[in-house]
Amino acid sequence: MRNPREILVRGPNWTGDVIMATPGFRALRAGFPEARITLQLRASQLPLLAGAPWFDELLPLRSAGGRGLAPLREGLALRSRRFDLGLCLPDSFSSALLMRAAGVRHVVGYARDARRWLLHQTVPLPAAARAGRGGPLLPRELHVLGLVEAVGCAPQGTQLELFATEAEEDEAARAFADAGARADEPYAVLAPGASFGPSKQWPTGHFARAADALAEAGARAVLVGTPAERPLAAAVAAAMRTPPVDLTGRLGLGGLKAVVRRARVVLCNDAGTRHVAVAFGVPAVVLMGPTSLEKTALNLERVTVLTEDVECRPCYLRTCPIDHRCLVRIAPERAVAAALPALGAAGRGGASVRGAA
Repeated sequence: MRNPREILVRGPNWTGDVIMATPGFRALRAGFPEARITLQLRASQLPLLAGAPWFDELLPLRSAGGRGLAPLREGLALRSRRFDLGLCLPDSFSSALLMRAAGVRHVVGYARDARRWLLHQTVPLPAAARAGRGGPLLPRELHVLGLVEAVGCAPQGTQLELFATEAEEDEAARAFADAGARADEPYAVLAPGASFGPSKQWPTGHFARAADALAEAGARAVLVGTPAERPLAAAVAAAMRTPPVDLTGRLGLGGLKAVVRRARVVLCNDAGTRHVAVAFGVPAVVLMGPTSLEKTALNLERVTVLTEDVECRPCYLRTCPIDHRCLVRIAPERAVAAALPALGAAGRGGASVRGAA
């Protein structure tokens, strides 16, 4: 579509997917510099894009989950905005329904299942995509760029990009102070949670052993996560010899950006914190169990992905029905060895993993 004046983008549903969409956001703005671009996103995720130069408006999505008539009602409430172009980044029926209810003149999305008739322009999946247990296997950056290219916008690189505002830096500093810690000492961020489900979570005992070894190497452990993940962080802290700085539940996504941005290294499951680290160029060690790297195979220059070659992965199950072997078998020593170079501690011989299997 040529020269749209009002563009509506329905953003992804998951934190990591929002961050991996940033190359597409950058290309869209470069392709339509004069348009007014509105991004619709879950309210809890809006801080991820605070400070970004690509949007004129960040609009909270109130019908997240897409149940019943909620997307229809939300779309109807937007009809007065008269959007010329709409991009459905999720492959869901509800995202396309919202766009059509909003009266968007030209709705673009991937041709998936029953939603085809809701789209004005259907885009075939890029040739690089292939079928997998968890759906089409394609890096999410390319998934979004495929839609953006379909409306005439050239890619501006595939690197992830986030920004931390002054207010978010202040939030992070307050969280450290409230926890009785300083933000200017070397630290490693550990994120033991994963909203996908427990199948993505490395054992808390493994996190504790790795955290103690990193503290011994000179980087204090900083635990992060959502309020719902406080019991998980408490289990990690209880198993540690060196008390961590526990910021779990103390930060929104904006404050998390500021904390991760200053970390020496991030140790995490295959979840959103991984992508925050990548966007700020922070080295990350990622424990990957039930999912496939093929969906997140770009921007790995400063990422070490640890996996275990077991017959049942990738399964994409949210809860492991057996013994969680894909993650249990990744020993803490491997994670520590991968993280030490980021601390300048490799070869010092001062860090060890005690009590590890």
